[in-house]
Amino acid sequence: MSFPLLTATAALPAIGAVVTAAVPAARRTAAKWLALLFSLATLALAIVVLVRFDPDGDRYQLTESHWWIKDFGVRYELGVDGIGVALLALTALLIPFIILAGWHDADPLETGAESLGSFAAGRWRPTQGFFALILAVEAMVIISFEATDVFVFYIFFEAMLIPMYFLIGGFGDRAHEHGEEAASTQRSYAAVKFLLYNLVGGLIMLAAVIGLYVVAGNFSLQEIAEARANGSLDMATNTERWLFLGFFFAFAVKAPLWPLHTWLPNAMGEATAPVAVLITAVVDKVGTFAMLRFCLQLFPEASKWATPAILVLAVISIVYGALLAVGQRDIKRLVAYASISHFGFIIMGIFAMTSQGQSGATLYMVNHGISTAALMLVAGFLISRRGSRLIADYGGVQKVAPVLAGTFLIGGLATLSLPGLAPFVSEFLVLVGTFSRYPVIGIIATFGIVLAALYTLVLYQRTMTGPVKAEVSAMPDLRVRELVVVAPLIVLLIFLGVYPKPVTDIVNPAVKSTLSDVQKKDPQPEVEAAK
Repeated sequence: MSFPLLTATAALPAIGAVVTAAVPAARRTAAKWLALLFSLATLALAIVVLVRFDPDGDRYQLTESHWWIKDFGVRYELGVDGIGVALLALTALLIPFIILAGWHDADPLETGAESLGSFAAGRWRPTQGFFALILAVEAMVIISFEATDVFVFYIFFEAMLIPMYFLIGGFGDRAHEHGEEAASTQRSYAAVKFLLYNLVGGLIMLAAVIGLYVVAGNFSLQEIAEARANGSLDMATNTERWLFLGFFFAFAVKAPLWPLHTWLPNAMGEATAPVAVLITAVVDKVGTFAMLRFCLQLFPEASKWATPAILVLAVISIVYGALLAVGQRDIKRLVAYASISHFGFIIMGIFAMTSQGQSGATLYMVNHGISTAALMLVAGFLISRRGSRLIADYGGVQKVAPVLAGTFLIGGLATLSLPGLAPFVSEFLVLVGTFSRYPVIGIIATFGIVLAALYTLVLYQRTMTGPVKAEVSAMPDLRVRELVVVAPLIVLLIFLGVYPKPVTDIVNPAVKSTLSDVQKKDPQPEVEAAK
């Protein structure tokens, strides 16, 4: 029996969460180092998965399959395709940076009940709990990228809401303009809104999961997809459409797609910067990934039927998110609305049903994770120094903290998809793939690029340039720990912007298989290239 590599990759951070939570209350520093070591060990396993994955091999590799609940046809089935392995690697890569960036985010401000936020004194160890919850989320996200049994995927798709709820509500941002009491109220509101939105989506998906079992007789993604392809499983048109909508609704909430997006600005605004990165760069990717893995494979005809409406929603997300980002006064909410716009590009690329669009969408998931992590984490370092999230409270930072300002600028330029940085390649592929089949949608989406340049450059101009405000005149530059967090992300943004081939080589075969599932081919160019 071969070593269960995929199980080990998900189990290691889960074990790390338990061990970290069990560290004695007085050993906060030990808990931090344990969490970091477990995250690095998980990254090492993810690299092994990446190395052992053969892009030209079988569609699903490193597979594991064991009966779990035999009477109900539930199997513990895991396997990764090129899309899953790329996002697994992204998750494992970002978690150590998230832990390092949040090194002091859960340290008590003072002893006593007030320092424990919304948890009772003596009943919760905030530092240990903070890092244990991050590792728990990592474990659940990784197994979501690996699961090829629909029921197993659903369990962890929903279970990750629990640690995320506590991370948002219990360990929120301490920089609040109206004081700690108002901050606690806002954190609770954001956490509950996050939970309710995603629970409603999950409950609707549960009904669709049950319906799929009634129709197909099992939960195996591969078996159902093969049965659909060879004609042995023939779903009625209306049945397939209703099941598709049940799955898609849950994924659109998680993604988040307009108009199901409103929980994200609250959650990212009230969470600490590392948790905000965990939300948008890691957890939300499960939604867009699942659209590719489950919606298109299980319900190909319904996916094509819903494509026009989804593309309209996606392009609304692009323009709407960018417009609201332009008008934000809060740095973190600006990044949140920018992410809504970027997720619109990802969903547009998925449902353009072209190889360029879907390759670009998958690459966009990876690049958006890196660029958002770079920008938001530097923003978090900035906010922790000044104690305010308001853009108006800054000015002239580049004169007193040039390295901080420089890394902030690179993260911002990546967000607006500047050529030479990683998101440009993915956004270009998405637009090319969309325009070749839906030119009007592609043209409208380009306005999102213009607006991205506006909100990014205005943010930089108002915070980093101009006269030095008295409140930032003594602001220190990035420290060694913060440089260790930011520098690798900047290097990756530049490397993948110049040479994206390592990622595209992995995801392209999986994209071709997905297009084959929905029986779509790339449109033929109207003008043949000269030979």
